[in-house]
Amino acid sequence: MELRHLQALVAVSDFGTFSAAAERLGTVQSNVSAHVARLERELHVTLYDRATGRLTEEGLIVVARGRRALTELDAMAADVAACRDEVTGTVRVGMIGTTARWLVPHLLARSGVDHPHLRLVIAEGTTTALEPQLAGGQLDLAVLNLPVPGKDLTARPLFDEELVLVVPEDHPLLRAPQPVPLATLAELTLLLPVSGTAFRDELDAAMRPAGIELHPSAEIDGLRLIASLTFEGYGPAILPATAIPGFLRNRFRPVHVEGLPRRRVGVAQRSRGIPSAPMRALVTLLYDVVRTQRDLPPGLHAEPRRE
Repeated sequence: MELRHLQALVAVSDFGTFSAAAERLGTVQSNVSAHVARLERELHVTLYDRATGRLTEEGLIVVARGRRALTELDAMAADVAACRDEVTGTVRVGMIGTTARWLVPHLLARSGVDHPHLRLVIAEGTTTALEPQLAGGQLDLAVLNLPVPGKDLTARPLFDEELVLVVPEDHPLLRAPQPVPLATLAELTLLLPVSGTAFRDELDAAMRPAGIELHPSAEIDGLRLIASLTFEGYGPAILPATAIPGFLRNRFRPVHVEGLPRRRVGVAQRSRGIPSAPMRALVTLLYDVVRTQRDLPPGLHAEPRRE
């Protein structure tokens, strides 16, 4: 079994067709087809169904294992380079949208100074979309809402952030004494996260002891989309304090609500495998940015430094 055969199959999985995989790998379609066929002959199975244009069940297994093998080889080269005090290589990191908006600029600025040969590939998405990508090997790290489910992933807290009710500048609640009672939320129709997501579960858990029921005008998977809809005038929402960008703080204001929990955000990795030197360097950068940056958004509380 040759690495180029695995690379070809993984590329077909990632890009959907032999021609797209060939373009990505810098070769021709016939070479990719030949590599996949060679792998099929060696394993005595069909890995790619030419009729449907999809991987078979066996193909999915080989891609999952192959992706891990290729990642380990990349990590080997990066770790060897790190022995020469040179962090080089690529880290594919996923990040939830409300955090990416303010964290990515700081991260790029710091990585360019501290590790100029470190290449970042950043994917924005919801926690529910990023978790399977991380577990499946498409991502190396992810900044997600905590907790993360199952045994495939492990996570460390990065920061907590306050949850607030976001309303327009002329909303009556802004004239009320702060914080407003938790029961105030039952009187509103809100843009809410989808039931079953970590953030919605936290909100429901906070409401349950007080017997409060939240009333959704819509349920949406993705806090950044919820924030965008709020800023477009579609209704108030319970959001992390960092979701309000600076240029909108004169038009939309946070209402502090007594009893709302803080959202926990952490850095997640796969439970198995040894993190590469670039991955370790990026994790260190993430914590350094959150702990030392002076112009972080209000309402954010960094995880204390571990001794």
